[in-house]
Amino acid sequence: MNSHPIDKLAGIPCETYAQSDGRAVAIGDGFSAKSFQHSEFQGLMDPLIMVDHFVMTQPTFGTHAHAGMSAVTVVFEDSKGAFRNRDSLGNDIDLAPGDLYWFKAARGAIHNEAPRPGATTHALQVFVNLPGDKRHDAPSAFHLRASDIPSVMGERSSARVVLGQANGVSGAAAPDIPLSLLDLTIQPGGHFTHHGDAGQHAWLLGIKGSATVTWRSASIDVEPGKAIAVAGADDIALSSGRGAHVVLFRGQPLRQAFVQRGPFVMDTAAQLDAVEAEYRAGRLGSID
Repeated sequence: MNSHPIDKLAGIPCETYAQSDGRAVAIGDGFSAKSFQHSEFQGLMDPLIMVDHFVMTQPTFGTHAHAGMSAVTVVFEDSKGAFRNRDSLGNDIDLAPGDLYWFKAARGAIHNEAPRPGATTHALQVFVNLPGDKRHDAPSAFHLRASDIPSVMGERSSARVVLGQANGVSGAAAPDIPLSLLDLTIQPGGHFTHHGDAGQHAWLLGIKGSATVTWRSASIDVEPGKAIAVAGADDIALSSGRGAHVVLFRGQPLRQAFVQRGPFVMDTAAQLDAVEAEYRAGRLGSID
């Protein structure tokens, strides 16, 4: 196992807005990504821990473990071919373009994701934090097909309501915490406004094109590979002169301390050590 430093987060953020251009990651010839970590957003990414926006054309990571959080795969509609998803719960599923897979690792489970030969997967990998009392639950998972995801229309715009709520339209319910995920397409000259809870944090990422994001009295342009996190916003408006693709997460912040070491998230360093020992001993399961 690779050695990872422990990353810590605690307390309530005192800012209401943060932004980041993320970090470029490339592994071999088959994986490239922009990676965004909670530490870049002054606590405003909560309840998200990490988001990787990636393109994968070849198997890259092999079989690996997660614990203490949910690993969520959001496959964009412009992907080509299937993204094979296997885990120690016995699931072996080909994710199609537009699908979502929610893998609640909780007390620990094994995972493997890779594109089928000839496929190109354009997707997000999202680490979602768990409330402390859910961190040691039994692992679970669900697959959401693109055909089961509803859409809501704006002015020359549309949003796939992948999770949660958007302007009266309900998508699938995220387990354990309130979380909405919108996959937004804005046509040239289009507008979309998401009406939400000002008590939740919002996190937006530019995928393609340029959009202007406005909330309360603030406004900022979001380009591809740029992310912003916002607190205290009820209505969040997006507009684009030339067209854009943007994702919007809005979730209830947990505001709880945690420690992270790579794919493991726990309340204390001792718990991290314990789950790593379980993994080394082969007690988190296997993929046959």
